[in-house]
Amino acid sequence: MSTSQGTLAPQLRKRRRKEAVAAYLFLAPWFVGLVAITAGPLLSSLYLSFTDYSLIGDSQWVGLDNYVEMFTDDPRFMKALNNTAVYVFVSVPLQLTFALALALVLDRGVRGLPFYRSVYYLPSLLGGSVAVAILWRQVFGAEGLVNEVLGWFGVEGESWVAHPDTALGTLIVLNVWTFGAPMVIFLAGLRQIPRSYYEAAGLDGAGQIRQFFSITLPLLTPIVFFNLVLQLINSFQSFTQAFVVSGGKGGPSDSTLLLTMHIYQEGFGNFQMGYASAMAWFLVVVIAVLTGVNFLMSRYWVFYSD
Repeated sequence: MSTSQGTLAPQLRKRRRKEAVAAYLFLAPWFVGLVAITAGPLLSSLYLSFTDYSLIGDSQWVGLDNYVEMFTDDPRFMKALNNTAVYVFVSVPLQLTFALALALVLDRGVRGLPFYRSVYYLPSLLGGSVAVAILWRQVFGAEGLVNEVLGWFGVEGESWVAHPDTALGTLIVLNVWTFGAPMVIFLAGLRQIPRSYYEAAGLDGAGQIRQFFSITLPLLTPIVFFNLVLQLINSFQSFTQAFVVSGGKGGPSDSTLLLTMHIYQEGFGNFQMGYASAMAWFLVVVIAVLTGVNFLMSRYWVFYSD
């Protein structure tokens, strides 16, 4: 036995080495992409955030000056930060509420469910495209579909995208319209709740509203938490919709100037790449902090059945 084991051991080690080499060869393109496309630019932008760099000349180290300038000498940054906060904290709850409500309706056994599920998911695929943003600008324009419908009731509307009080609202509506992805996830979560729970609650006299708040919502909290974190991150990164609807200016009167657009304007419009990198890293920190807060608070409201 010892002789046979001694003979097999080198062969086993040789086979494992071959398997390891093959695995690393298959992983090599991913590692190259991670370093060249993700990690490299990420670390470079972190360094540039502490420099004065204009994309043309050499970078000059300025320390924390870019970060100080954000909060003390850039009123457009504070405007963009305020617009982004309103955009995220209004559109995300509305989007998740609408997605959950529609998932509840579809979960009741609608005939042709796969078709409706595909149709409702379509806005999530197209909502971030340039074509839909252009269409959205036309729909909410002075002669768009919204004003045409209002005209049937004798209401004469202005251009919704050209007025500072309503322009950001059109972007919020557009983000809410892309409810398809969270809706599909909610629908999958609803299908995992045992029907026996509802049958037992019905025997105890619980109505549909009581069943929703006592059974459906508690068991769905992990899905709510997942969608909340995902949509918060996506909303903070929104760019295309605001850029196209406002014509790349963030207007009118900076009412649609989101933080991502301000970063783009400073970096590629004013060639202040160091300052733009500092704002980008501030956005990363904000997203990381909010994500961490969500995970910390989840222990108080997220229910896991196990």
